[in-house]
Amino acid sequence: MEIWINPECSKCRAAVDVLDAADLTYTVRRYLDEPPSAAEIQDVLERLGLEPWDIARLNEPIAHELKLDQLGRTDATREAWIKVMAQNPVLIQRPIITTGDDTARVVRDSHALAAVLETSTQQR
Repeated sequence: MEIWINPECSKCRAAVDVLDAADLTYTVRRYLDEPPSAAEIQDVLERLGLEPWDIARLNEPIAHELKLDQLGRTDATREAWIKVMAQNPVLIQRPIITTGDDTARVVRDSHALAAVLETSTQQR
């Protein structure tokens, strides 16, 4: 299991606290310090079953500078979204947990985190 976090994010810190309390083994990836490649973002999107615009943080100042809200949300623009996110990882929603069963979840709420915990404890 791996969790992509920004340590300054309260939701990320809360997710790490829950994983620690559950005594789960996981790797922390500070994705702003170790940005994921375009291929890694593509892999996570496949695991999530989402499109890049679904996990984009459009309220970030860089999103406004790059005019992401004007970039289409189509198959033709998908690669452009992924490239922009790889170059500007602050645009990636957080935290994201990838698990050993080839799934991933954006765990911004307690329900998503509970689902990760349930799956992880069943795999023990």
